[in-house]
Amino acid sequence: MTPARPVASMNPAVSVIIPTFNRRAMMGEAAASVLAQHDADFELIVVDDGSTDGTWTGLLEIAARANEDAGREIMRGLHIDNRGAAAARNAGAAIARGEYLAFLDSDDLWRPDKLNRQLAHLRANPGCAIAQCEEIWIRGGRRVNPGRRHRKAAGDIFERSLRVCLISPSGVIMRREIFQNAGGFDADFRAAEDYDLWLRLLARHEAGLLDKPLVIRRAGHPGQLSATVPAIDRFRILALMKLLAHSDLSAARRAAACAALAEKCSIYAHGLYRRARLREAGLIGEIGAAANGAWRAAAAPESRILIGRMRALIRRDECGAITAAEAAQ
Repeated sequence: MTPARPVASMNPAVSVIIPTFNRRAMMGEAAASVLAQHDADFELIVVDDGSTDGTWTGLLEIAARANEDAGREIMRGLHIDNRGAAAARNAGAAIARGEYLAFLDSDDLWRPDKLNRQLAHLRANPGCAIAQCEEIWIRGGRRVNPGRRHRKAAGDIFERSLRVCLISPSGVIMRREIFQNAGGFDADFRAAEDYDLWLRLLARHEAGLLDKPLVIRRAGHPGQLSATVPAIDRFRILALMKLLAHSDLSAARRAAACAALAEKCSIYAHGLYRRARLREAGLIGEIGAAANGAWRAAAAPESRILIGRMRALIRRDECGAITAAEAAQ
């Protein structure tokens, strides 16, 4: 039986965005899993985040074959200077034409009915602005079960998401206008950029869930981002600070966000003191004190100053002041 061609139109229902960096082989597998989608109107945008391993060449070859097979442009490539996954996803979203956006990490895969099922779910639930699906986890080539705290849920999951990132980029689909209104991913985040965006969205929207495992998440391979970026809680602390400074949160949600921020600050500051990084520990302690005090009532004017100082700390770290060994907690 000849496989059905992927459906594409000038204004597709979904723009699928894959950010990639030095993953020529895995990117090709991820793109193939999108191009194999059944009965779904989509375009595929792969953003090469300054790769040096031939990923761009491989991407162009795949796109040429896909477009020839489809009889129209169904896949596009975009090459940018290396700035991280957040900036790469934003760059893809900026040229997207779809009503919805879907993201796929270049080390993950989709099952062939992923988009079709999710679009049907969204159309059956028109009030749903953002939704995801269940996943199969593969680590080191073997299937593993996610921990209970990672179990996905539907509805108001804001408070649960403060301590654990409960939405996966590879499983999410959302209205493009929701993404744009939220300002997209924060390009200063080299990690936890998804945690930051989901919190901003979940503060205003409930999440939908299609209870079907339509994504295959692959971990335990060289170059996995969570294994190469040290001290990821730095970014989560900044995300919570932004949330408290800019969001009109209810009293209960503000209290929950402050509690999560104070907890993360306590743990991270302890690690900094152990490594005699006293100046940085002092800043984190100051942020934790604000979370335990004034920020519980409302955003304070000094919160923006502290956010600027936290961003500066992260930039210094990213320039080489911190190493993976130093940041181990």
